[in-house]
Amino acid sequence: MSDQLKKYLFEDQTVRAEVVSIRDTWQEIQARHDYPPAVQRLLGELVAASALLAGSIKFNGTVVLQLQGDGPIGLIVVECHADLGMRATVKLREGQAVPDDGNFQSLLNTHGGGRFSVVLDPQDRQPGQQPYQGIVALQGDSVAQALEHYMLASEQLQTRIWLASDTQCAGGLLLQQLPRHGGTLQQGAGESLAEDAWERAVILADTVKSDELLTLAPDALVRRLYWQETLRTFEPAPIRYRCNCSRERVADVLLRLGKDEVDDIVAEQGSVEVNCDYCMKSYEFDSVDCAELFANASAKVKHQSGTRH
Repeated sequence: MSDQLKKYLFEDQTVRAEVVSIRDTWQEIQARHDYPPAVQRLLGELVAASALLAGSIKFNGTVVLQLQGDGPIGLIVVECHADLGMRATVKLREGQAVPDDGNFQSLLNTHGGGRFSVVLDPQDRQPGQQPYQGIVALQGDSVAQALEHYMLASEQLQTRIWLASDTQCAGGLLLQQLPRHGGTLQQGAGESLAEDAWERAVILADTVKSDELLTLAPDALVRRLYWQETLRTFEPAPIRYRCNCSRERVADVLLRLGKDEVDDIVAEQGSVEVNCDYCMKSYEFDSVDCAELFANASAKVKHQSGTRH
């Protein structure tokens, strides 16, 4: 299994670890786009981060990570579903060059207006229910530091993250300090031992190198870092590319635009063509398609109205 997320729990149950290695899915994302090297690196790190975050929270839905920039990069988005199917895209600002040596802050936070946001969209969202969105300022010098800042602000849990990406792989490691419950030790002693365990886990993780995140399988990486620790190991979860765009979803977008606006586009261009920003698939609706779309929607509304009376 080349694309996987694997979880580990330290023996005292005060520290949890996750390791992610994404190859085929990451290369499939790259194949659909042609981004400059500096942008590609940041996108790969956010892809790895999205899997780690999706794996660290109990949530049945879609986790969306967004880096909103005021520099050459306008937006980086990665969507990761609960089953670790994911897709990603980047929007670059026209007329602004992306230097090869651009870094996290210079590309995204040029004027200090960058933001990092996490959207949690439940799978069974009720009518009228809005997705949860958390937004923080774009702090730190990397995707990992920005996500650590968000996690501390939103969950009040100590979280450390290490990320790396190249053209072949996107990889990452997450450590999280868990709250201590119960136990036979006195509270002060238990807290001290838990803090020692956390500090030791972080010190060892700080020795990890980018090439190890990109070349070692999760078990091999964890063995190198924590060979003296007793860890509970969980079954790996597979990661894959998945874009959920469809002709039906595009039709819903056209209905929300309204008949007058869609008719204007058809009159000017001969048809409505919508390209998916994620997988780049194109959907075309000609004048007959659009007329049928709005006629069916109108008939459905009339039927529902008649049913209620």
